[in-house]
Amino acid sequence: MTENAPDPDGVPGKRSLRPLGGVLAAMAVSLSGTRISAVALPWFVLVTTGSATQTGLVAFCEMTPYVVVKAFTGPLVDRIGPRVVSWTTDLASATAAAAVPLLHALHLLSFPLLLVLVAMIGAVRGPGDLAKEVMVPEAAERGRVPLERATGLSGVTERLASTVGPAAGGSLVALLGPLTGLVVNAGCFAFGSVIIALALPRGMGHAVEEAASQAGETGSGYWRRFGEGFTFLRSEPLLLTVIVMVGITNLLDAAFATVLMPVWAKESGNGPTAIGLTGSVMGAAAVGGSVIAAVAAQRLPRRAVFFTGFLLAGAPRFLILASDAPLGAVLAVFAISGFGSGFLNPVLGAILFERVPRRMLGRVNALGDSLAWAGIPLGGLLAGAAVAAVGLVPVVLASGAAYFLTTNLTGLRPEWREMGRPGGRGVLKRPPEEDAPQTSVNATT
Repeated sequence: MTENAPDPDGVPGKRSLRPLGGVLAAMAVSLSGTRISAVALPWFVLVTTGSATQTGLVAFCEMTPYVVVKAFTGPLVDRIGPRVVSWTTDLASATAAAAVPLLHALHLLSFPLLLVLVAMIGAVRGPGDLAKEVMVPEAAERGRVPLERATGLSGVTERLASTVGPAAGGSLVALLGPLTGLVVNAGCFAFGSVIIALALPRGMGHAVEEAASQAGETGSGYWRRFGEGFTFLRSEPLLLTVIVMVGITNLLDAAFATVLMPVWAKESGNGPTAIGLTGSVMGAAAVGGSVIAAVAAQRLPRRAVFFTGFLLAGAPRFLILASDAPLGAVLAVFAISGFGSGFLNPVLGAILFERVPRRMLGRVNALGDSLAWAGIPLGGLLAGAAVAAVGLVPVVLASGAAYFLTTNLTGLRPEWREMGRPGGRGVLKRPPEEDAPQTSVNATT
């Protein structure tokens, strides 16, 4: 497939890294803004309302539209093309994000209005993330980069954003206040939109099914496309098993990031700087794990790596917050967890891209992502209510135990034996085998 990949000007046989570089740059910018907002927005709500419940409600109102809208935009991404969807939704995200500090400065930002704005951000961010993910295989082809390496680089990009974003967010919040972080978030979305619209090659990111329409075939309607994606996903036991497991861990990760960490930072006296510092340490270690996954992807035993990564990335983070340990010990645990988490999404993405036909990537990605992320809106909401009812320590202990049991018991199912085999009935003709970031069954750790 890569041997006949066209160059940016449509001339076959030439190699260009510009497409992959453009997609990764756009992902890096938008994800960094999201990570900054993940520190600034919860802290803004927590310090202005003093309520863990309202902090969780804000997270719920952002992530519910993210999951729901993303689920239903997969057929549109396949039909319209990921490039147009990416730059338009990033521009809409920038507008909604900029409205929060602007309205607050004008004393017009009520709590219900804040909920509406974060819901708008979530609704347009989901399709934007999906569109960038869908462009990774095409960019890899154009650059003649093996797919497992391209998706590994995508994972490195995500982890770098998870390193830079929290550090920048924590510093901005500590020095200039949370609203400054939200302004920077808006700027990142706007810049990402410009990269996709102007920096990518002309012929990249169009709908794969355009060729069928030009040949005189009648294109299927929206609901038929949606149904095809659902039917394909239902016929893949391995993907469904992964989605269920990752869905539970994503719920727990959302509770951790949106409520448990801010409450811990406030009650321990470490403040927002500690949130950014722990996130950056974990992100930096995850970069190391992702680099190893990208370089050694073809030689790593997927199943062993996958479950070892979850063992390190999950329960230890929760348990250390309950121990009243010094910040240095917390950072050490987060570094170990980050290293383990760096191996997860490359394995998850490899399974997805191997088993799903290119023309269906948008709709299957969207459905899988939405199912795996369905618990994320509830994570902050449930954690906020639980902390308000019983306090921080019982909640982090229970969450850590649930994480450990989920990631270990699920691995006993027989479907996992298929993880090491390259693909099912819809496999792509590709270089070799892996992937990374927020794709159909992406973990949020």
